[in-house]
Amino acid sequence: MLSKALLRLGAGAARHPWRVIAAWLIAVTLAVLAAIAIGGRTADSMTAPGLDSQQAAELIERAGTGQEGMTAQVVVTPLDGGATFFDHPSARTALARLQTEVRRLPHVLGTSDPAGALGADGDTTVRDGLVSADGRIAVVRVQYPDQSRLSAADLDALVGLGDRLRAELPLRIEMGGSLFYAFSDADGGVSELIGLLAAAAILFLAFGSLVAAALPIGMAVFGLTVGVATMTVLAGVTDVPTFAPVLGSMVGLGVGIDYALFVLARHREYLARGLDPHEAAGRAVATAGRPVVFAGGTVVVSILGLAVANVPFMTVGGFAVSIVVLIMVLASVTLLPAFLGAAGPRLARAGRIRRVLQARKLGRLARHGDPAAGAGWRRWIGHVSRHPVAYAIGAAGLLLTATLPVLGLRVGLPDDGSLPHSRTERRAYDLVAEGFGPGTNGPLVIAANPAGDPGVLDRIVGAVAADPGIASVAPTHIDRATGIGTFVVFPTTSPQDKATADTLSRLRTDVLPTAIGRGPATAHVGGAAASLSDVGRRTSERLPLFVAAVLAMSFLLLMLVFRSVLVPLKAVLLNLLSIGAAYGIMVAVFQWGWGGALIGLEATVPIVSFIPMFLFAILFGLSMDYEVFLLSRVREEYLRTGDNGTAIVEGVSRTARIITSAALIMVAVFLSFAVAEDPSTKMFGLGLASAIFIDATVVRMVLVPATMTLLGRTNWWLPKWLDRMLPRSPVGTDDTGSESTGEATRPLLVDR
Repeated sequence: MLSKALLRLGAGAARHPWRVIAAWLIAVTLAVLAAIAIGGRTADSMTAPGLDSQQAAELIERAGTGQEGMTAQVVVTPLDGGATFFDHPSARTALARLQTEVRRLPHVLGTSDPAGALGADGDTTVRDGLVSADGRIAVVRVQYPDQSRLSAADLDALVGLGDRLRAELPLRIEMGGSLFYAFSDADGGVSELIGLLAAAAILFLAFGSLVAAALPIGMAVFGLTVGVATMTVLAGVTDVPTFAPVLGSMVGLGVGIDYALFVLARHREYLARGLDPHEAAGRAVATAGRPVVFAGGTVVVSILGLAVANVPFMTVGGFAVSIVVLIMVLASVTLLPAFLGAAGPRLARAGRIRRVLQARKLGRLARHGDPAAGAGWRRWIGHVSRHPVAYAIGAAGLLLTATLPVLGLRVGLPDDGSLPHSRTERRAYDLVAEGFGPGTNGPLVIAANPAGDPGVLDRIVGAVAADPGIASVAPTHIDRATGIGTFVVFPTTSPQDKATADTLSRLRTDVLPTAIGRGPATAHVGGAAASLSDVGRRTSERLPLFVAAVLAMSFLLLMLVFRSVLVPLKAVLLNLLSIGAAYGIMVAVFQWGWGGALIGLEATVPIVSFIPMFLFAILFGLSMDYEVFLLSRVREEYLRTGDNGTAIVEGVSRTARIITSAALIMVAVFLSFAVAEDPSTKMFGLGLASAIFIDATVVRMVLVPATMTLLGRTNWWLPKWLDRMLPRSPVGTDDTGSESTGEATRPLLVDR
């Protein structure tokens, strides 16, 4: 059985702590060395099989125009407020030198030539989008090969050149483009440090001991190091999206510290009863470790369920994050008991520091046989249980109200215009929008295969240029070998504007089919904006199937674990409420701007297209952590007493301190990422923090006791025929890890 295996594993690690710690040190060393030797960089491939943008990318690659590679743009304007590139030779000379210097950079395939065009024909320069109509702003577009041939050194070379030329030329120089997106340092680092410090402070207050606070942090750091290094190795063999390390760090720190806290709290309970530290560690892993294994497994399965979207970068990103979660589960049942064994009886003496700090109420953990332990929570849960209808209706109404903004959810692509003004990408974005119009920041690339129809390219160009959503069309590039034509078009609206999505849809469903007619030619619309729009549409289409799969899986798992029909049904519905409320908060903050300044959001942005599905997978899994941990304790009490009311009050109150402390840690970790510069990281951080806070407070401490009180003994109802079909679960044990078999503790209300 799982409980016996965990008992042996935990006790063995506690008896031989230095062997286990040494093994983990070796694992960390090997993982880091492998990451250095064969690891790769993260890369975003926002494509998926069958999408129109993917078909466009394939045509562009066949044509060999170079448009399939990375790009950058250098945006310049004279420092002299009265100068223009039309009538000031010094400004034009400086622009020409800048172009020459950029072309000399390693791996640059070529650049646009606004300086040369100015010398030939100013009108053509404006028409081709190289210089603004007023002559104040010029854009040098830089073409690089594909990302696999580049590195962060290429970005550093471009940025370094800009820094040098700013001091030498009479130009304001700003930069942006996909090169920055691919190779800028991902948000993390500082956020991870802030999250760790916040978690350490909460753990110290909760336990009143530096040793007790250090153990979960140490375990999480070990696990996170192995997890992120493994992710880097994975990036060497496939495209791991850039958000995966940040999200993996965020989730890994949260669940790692949470899992360690659950086990550590049980360990200290057993120490308080006088058990030997080795036996206490083994029993802690056997009891609290079971919910950790089941909860961690739920998180992993939920995240792996992202594969139903059939979007490769989401599947790989989910797999990478799930690796981190699995490593944290393994660390919780091996490395943590080794730490507990090495610490010995010192953990039982932590109460002295709590008295010195006068933080006894915050730090004292609930203990069996101690009537004062958890007294405040016991009174609260008892109060809720005496008024279940009022609290159930009030709490559900509050969460439903918070969910209402979801009706206005709009997915899209936050562009460089959502970055802070301190970033050169944002300043370049603003200059381009000012000089050429907002759509210039989100060009579309149309690729057409004439297939023997000689006039089709002219018809396509003419039809696209006549569309009201298109501001301008760049010259067409035709590959002589294949005949494939590609050209860039600039919408009249910004990449994140809904009107741009409407223009994209109109081009595909009306403009291009009409221009092509019944001939054999084909045409597709690609580019970054089109790719993300397509990915957003596909994830929206697959989201209902994904949600249904995760709900069904969670229901079946909880039914197996708790031998009940209504308990898992209630858990699924309550988890949906907390996730829905978190979505509503995200819409209110990011789309409506409510409180956006508190997290450094300078402009409203749509929700990134793939984030709702990712958040659902992670949040549903994390919500199950608390559900399994809390209901395991309620079930233990029910097995011990046979009384549903007592089981609810005792089970919830005895886990309340741990759940709220764990939630505070997770919220602190996630909020530390919510203040990052990148809007996507902000969305992940705020969404996760909001959902965990709601789940650990309104759901676990109000809705769960209220609804379980209303259901009474039917909480544990299970049809007899279903009881015979389900295999026995190891979670139905008492707190010593032994199976409870007494008639007075019969766990099920079986429908005979």
